[in-house]
Amino acid sequence: MTLSRRHFCRSVLALGAGAGVRARATTQSEPEGYFTLGERDGHWWLITPDGDPFFSIGLNHIDPATLRYPENIGIWRERYGGSMLRWIKESVAPNLERWGFNSVGWVQEVTVRQWAHSRSFTLDEYRALEMPYCHLLPFTESHQWDQHTRHFDFRSSGWEEWCDYVARSHCAELSEERNLIGYFYSDCPTWVHSRPANEWRGPIFDPEQLGSEAGRRELTALARQYYRTTHDAIRRYDKHHLIFGDRYEANQPIADEVVEAATPYVDVLSFQDFREPLKNLDEWHQKTGMPVLLADAAKIKWNTKPGEFTRNEGEWYAETLDGLYANPGCIGFHLCGAYQRNRARRYGLLDEQEIPDAENVALIQAANRRIARRMSARF
Repeated sequence: MTLSRRHFCRSVLALGAGAGVRARATTQSEPEGYFTLGERDGHWWLITPDGDPFFSIGLNHIDPATLRYPENIGIWRERYGGSMLRWIKESVAPNLERWGFNSVGWVQEVTVRQWAHSRSFTLDEYRALEMPYCHLLPFTESHQWDQHTRHFDFRSSGWEEWCDYVARSHCAELSEERNLIGYFYSDCPTWVHSRPANEWRGPIFDPEQLGSEAGRRELTALARQYYRTTHDAIRRYDKHHLIFGDRYEANQPIADEVVEAATPYVDVLSFQDFREPLKNLDEWHQKTGMPVLLADAAKIKWNTKPGEFTRNEGEWYAETLDGLYANPGCIGFHLCGAYQRNRARRYGLLDEQEIPDAENVALIQAANRRIARRMSARF
């Protein structure tokens, strides 16, 4: 692993000396008092601002718009007074705690299939959670599900200006938040693949060029420019928080050149994987030596039709969580929820009337609590 641009965390007290956790190299220059990374007995862990080992068990996709359909807006108005902050404090946070989640992975939610996700939480909304969370930085809309946005020219001055703007807009505001774990970039970026919805734009880099040494060098240079620019923009405004980078689609082609270019500028390799997360995350950890995060995954029926809903399978979740916890390189699992189903995603732990999927929520809750007990016994 290239460490020439990575900083070494030297504060023993900040990294859980009482738990025997050793500091590890990160891109943070000032990690003390914030989430960072450490190692104990050959296992990677997140380390909390108080110095405790932490395995992130998060839920993704939390959006109140599903309570504002004409058929159920009365709940929003009468139960929560039309207040986002009340909804977070009185519904979201208590339920996540009750279900055994210890973090929020990514709040943005599907609005219309193959269109942009909903907005991120504001600073006040994150603070209302009163729990650890991650935040996505919209450097580039290269998501494999997006059918509208063209690729940015990563070598242009406009790209550098845009990255600085994103960092000023997001990181400068969040830089001193102790509950922020770290930053994601694009969700499933199409570096060397495309999907039917976005074949018109093609991948970021033509995979045909990977057949030559010159092509591989060109991709390395392009990816290095992307990750260096995003990293440097963040670090101008936030020296404290972890960088999780792109959330790679594990079941589409991932060029080694891209991952190798990323490693000096990110702290964790993040993946979406709805097929074989245990196998794929272990392979990437073994291959790179980097800590890994399952940033988005679930077992559900994909090809639902309008009006049809599917359930998030709790047994699969429990087996996957146990397997990831046993992976010495894995620092967490964020469930592709959603918190509450809407008519675009068509699945969630609560329905539109706030009634939980009792059977699967119970299985998820039991699995989460089992990991919490193991962490308590271990440390």
